[in-house]
Amino acid sequence: MAEDGMLSWDESIFRDEHVFEIDYLPETFRHRDEQLEGLQYALRPAVRGSRPLNAMVRGPPGTGKTTAIQKLFGELDGRRGVRTVRVNCQVDSTRYAVFSRIFEQLFEYEPPASGVSFKSLFKQITDHLTDEDEILTVCLDDVNYLFYEGEASETLYSLLRAHETHAGAKIGVLLVSSDLDLDVIAELDGRVQSVFRPEEVFFPAYDEDAIVDILGERVERGFRDDVLAPPVLDRVAALTAETGDLRVGIDLLRRAGLNAERRASDAVESEDVETAYETARHVHLSRRVRGLSDPERTLLLTIADHDGERAGAVYEAFHDETGLGYTRYSELVNKLDRVGLVDADYTTVEGRGRSRELSLSYDADAIRDRL
Repeated sequence: MAEDGMLSWDESIFRDEHVFEIDYLPETFRHRDEQLEGLQYALRPAVRGSRPLNAMVRGPPGTGKTTAIQKLFGELDGRRGVRTVRVNCQVDSTRYAVFSRIFEQLFEYEPPASGVSFKSLFKQITDHLTDEDEILTVCLDDVNYLFYEGEASETLYSLLRAHETHAGAKIGVLLVSSDLDLDVIAELDGRVQSVFRPEEVFFPAYDEDAIVDILGERVERGFRDDVLAPPVLDRVAALTAETGDLRVGIDLLRRAGLNAERRASDAVESEDVETAYETARHVHLSRRVRGLSDPERTLLLTIADHDGERAGAVYEAFHDETGLGYTRYSELVNKLDRVGLVDADYTTVEGRGRSRELSLSYDADAIRDRL
């Protein structure tokens, strides 16, 4: 680093910028021993040649659920006769899409885009498992999105009943949900409830001391020495604790580092953190918007333009834009409400009974910037 505290063109304060990416898998995984033990208990039968126990993994966003699964799946993948597949249900939100992803992971190529029935796809997967004598553990990550699309019960029924329709198929299921308002068991069909008795593993929000510890390790690995002083790290941790989402803190460190480099400084200052926070605090918003379909994006933008208006008025504008009917519109409103992007509250209108009023859960400009 330059002695005057200024960076030259070919210098960087980062030792490894990838450490601050959201999908980075840390070498050490702290403050989650109890949760890892619970998951290991459910998965251990697979190592002995038996079907693993099913598990329900819950907790607020950014509390280490996906990282824990990735860590344990990484350990299992090296064992003979054990296969693991993690499905991101925000991307693959139908039963067919889930099984297409499983097929792709098992066979290492994608199934044909059309012309293959679900029954055929399912049979190829189960035949492979029995022929190869392999045990499969499927993680349905962000399974709440399957519920939002009304696909959860059919998907789970197929996975949980596989051994009945295809003798010898051994499949265990891990459900991961960040929607604490969603009662997973209650929302499932009775036929699924009767066979789904999961182990429950809860990931609470990290406290501020744990956040300092975890982010401190990222700082050591990601920044060069003396780039970020302890008081600045404490401020990052405090802002992260306010959101309850560790991913906000990780993204905040990266953006603060980039702000320091923009100033050609060899140290991250508090001002870099405060400036970066305006963007980093919306990391969960960016993630939610990224998973929306085109009609959902259009509706969200329409609500942004008619924030606080009644559902009927918003529908008229949405219908003019898309031509979609009221039934589909109502389904989309419910989806945006459940993923936490809008608030659809019922209010009593004099002379007209109850009506829904639609408002954004985030600042309108923040949403527009991400659409």
